[in-house]
Amino acid sequence: MAKHVVFDIVGTCVSFDAYYEKIERVMGPKLKQHSITAKHFGFTWQTVAELEFTFLSVAGSYLPYKDVMRGLFYRTLWMSGIADPQAFATDEEREACIEGYASLQLRPDCGACFQKLRDAGFTVWCFTTGDIQRVKGYFDRGGVDVPLDNVVSCDGLGVAKPALAAYESVWTRLGRDDVKWFAAAHMWDVAAATKVGFRGAWSAVLEKEPCLDVFRDAKMEVVAGSLLEMADSIISKSQG
Repeated sequence: MAKHVVFDIVGTCVSFDAYYEKIERVMGPKLKQHSITAKHFGFTWQTVAELEFTFLSVAGSYLPYKDVMRGLFYRTLWMSGIADPQAFATDEEREACIEGYASLQLRPDCGACFQKLRDAGFTVWCFTTGDIQRVKGYFDRGGVDVPLDNVVSCDGLGVAKPALAAYESVWTRLGRDDVKWFAAAHMWDVAAATKVGFRGAWSAVLEKEPCLDVFRDAKMEVVAGSLLEMADSIISKSQG
């Protein structure tokens, strides 16, 4: 019986720090004049984009996340308290901030986490809503070997996480009787994956708090701190 761990990428294996730092370099001083930090604006922008991206997908009007993010830039500035977003920022600044996503870096213990699981007999997969080549680039730059065939995107399916069909596409790709875990730092991500049969593992590296009173129906077998602690728990719970 084979063993698999499917990882979410951005937010879990990859930190958002470089994106926030790029916003700080491009627009930080201007934002601070309005008592807005680069990190808070960046988080608000990406969260709003994720919301609309998901709603579009559910409504059958799928649009790639990057395009959604681009289209919501000025609206997010306005919702953040900027009275005249078009006068406050430029398209060039918007594109520079979006480019911050291309420079995201792996979390320091990601490679060790993958290696620990592989040494224990697991095949590591990476599942994303983004572009496969961009995601593969995160690992290449971080010096972590991830075969291209093990990077899976739902971008071509016309459906986005957390739609169950997205997780089912990966679930059915793996062996029927295999051990299959889904690991992420987004609680909503793991909770959805468990609904199609994955065993769930969550790391606190992004959200800090699991908020299990919100995700009440999540079948979470592992709630851990670091990625390495999560790997240890997955290995331990898969024995026997």
